[in-house]
Amino acid sequence: MKLSKGVKYMLMASFFFSTMNVLVKLLPHIPAVEIILFRSVISFLLSYFFLRRKKVPVMGNNKKLLILRGAAGAISLTLYFITLQNIPLASAVTLHYLAPIFTTVLGIFIAKEQVYWKQWLCFAISFAGIVVIEGVDTRVSALYMVLGMFAGIFAGLAYNIIRKLKTSENPLVIVFYFPLVTAPLAAIYTSFNWVSPQGMEWVVLLSIGVLTQIAQYFMTVAYQSDELSKIANINYIGIIYALGYGYVLFGETYSVLAYLGMGMVIVGVMLNVYFKNRLNAKAVRVNNT
Repeated sequence: MKLSKGVKYMLMASFFFSTMNVLVKLLPHIPAVEIILFRSVISFLLSYFFLRRKKVPVMGNNKKLLILRGAAGAISLTLYFITLQNIPLASAVTLHYLAPIFTTVLGIFIAKEQVYWKQWLCFAISFAGIVVIEGVDTRVSALYMVLGMFAGIFAGLAYNIIRKLKTSENPLVIVFYFPLVTAPLAAIYTSFNWVSPQGMEWVVLLSIGVLTQIAQYFMTVAYQSDELSKIANINYIGIIYALGYGYVLFGETYSVLAYLGMGMVIVGVMLNVYFKNRLNAKAVRVNNT
């Protein structure tokens, strides 16, 4: 099966995001908002540097949508980091991967994209897999489940805005607005709740910022390269990374049912990609006749 550029970019973004998740979990005593502050400052500096180097206007064109994307992303990330620090890695990641479902649903109204019944079936399979995983993981409280779901809702909103900005903004500008909006808000909170990092924790914080910048860029390009409904589910691949990282680094184990749920998620992902590839190939043949 030949993968589109959008799918390939999203696979790369998923890997870098998964590695970043591990680093966040290595700092359980550092407030989530403080981690986001470091992440935002590093992302701000790197984005600004590359924008100036490429001579791209820093402030972009559609400032209202760019600010809204930054705000939605900030809320989503804060809630996500809180869940990462308080529940098992794969469980937190799984909750966050409800975002593609919210992305697709919101995309009907925001991006005006069509979703076929076969895709809804694929989403149902993936969602059922998430339900199975969460149902057998008693370490996840109702509070963190709700926070994880809201993180996914705001992420879905952010992804749709990225799609809307496809023709008007450079991907680096979209990435730049995230720390531009997030850093001042995080700085205010952190000034009253500062916890000083120790030793290698400074290196971990720096790495979080760098990896996030790379992942954000590939994610942004992915959403600008393809339809939301085609690539949104690719994020689910991160569950594989999370299970592996969680077992090796944190000794997190899961039941057979949890692994079954993971398999259902992956099946839904691959079926959706396969279905969209067939539709696109058919559309190309029709246009060439």
